Amino acid sequence: MGAQQDSHGERGQRSDVRLRRLQPAATPATAAQIVEDLGLWERSSAAVPARPRVLLNMISTLDGRATLAGRSGPIGARADRELFHALRTPADAVLVGAGTVRAEHYGRLIREPARRSLRQERGMSAEPLACIVSRSLDLDPDTPLLAEPGARVLVLTPSPGELPPTAAEVGYVRAARDGVLDLPAALARLSEHYAVRLVLCEGGPHLAGELLAAGLLDELFLSLSPKLAGGLEHGGRALGIIAGEELQPPVELTLLGVLESDSHLFLRYGVVAPERVSRETTLSSSLAR
Repeated sequence: MGAQQDSHGERGQRSDVRLRRLQPAATPATAAQIVEDLGLWERSSAAVPARPRVLLNMISTLDGRATLAGRSGPIGARADRELFHALRTPADAVLVGAGTVRAEHYGRLIREPARRSLRQERGMSAEPLACIVSRSLDLDPDTPLLAEPGARVLVLTPSPGELPPTAAEVGYVRAARDGVLDLPAALARLSEHYAVRLVLCEGGPHLAGELLAAGLLDELFLSLSPKLAGGLEHGGRALGIIAGEELQPPVELTLLGVLESDSHLFLRYGVVAPERVSRETTLSSSLAR
């Protein structure tokens, strides 16, 4: 690796820092076994928390691209897709920005009957709540998720309006301050009114950035695809897993686990000291419209 400069602008000096090898697990595990081992099915019997536990699941190429041709799907592989669906299975709610719903053509959250039965056996509904963050309610009723009769959808919005009639069951969590979404208040209502304890956020990058800026994120699951995509065109930057204003200070993470499959890396990070800013500065103005 190339030499780096320290904070004083001089080349880094030799030190006795030691690098640790990350040994693979002796026995490979399925995505479902991994989710079980992580304890994501467990729910505390303690009092209702102020907000749900929030996990973020994102994918990136090695050079930082979160999408190819506007979608994340082409970046992944079979193992990534298995983990993607396994992480959804124990969630009380899946949180996603409206732009991602449109770009990725979101449909039914739990498609496999076996996963739906597993949730019901554990006393849960067949599917998680689908929570869409939208400022303008610009959502087509023909979107596969909204056209699914069995889907339960909550729209988190500052808008007083409503979507046109849809086949899905649609409700609203309205949390506005100064005309934009109060994201902390919206998540608190999910906990208080809908018994949501575990939220899985699937992006997009602007929503991920808002969660981090507001101190609302607890863990990051990051899939690294062994691809280099480039994408600096016409002076613009390709979209990464986090978008929006620069985080001040940068969010510190701690590595909790590493998995590998066919040269794809699956990283799990905990967010260090997630309570970062006051509620006065956590109003969401750059979320998907």
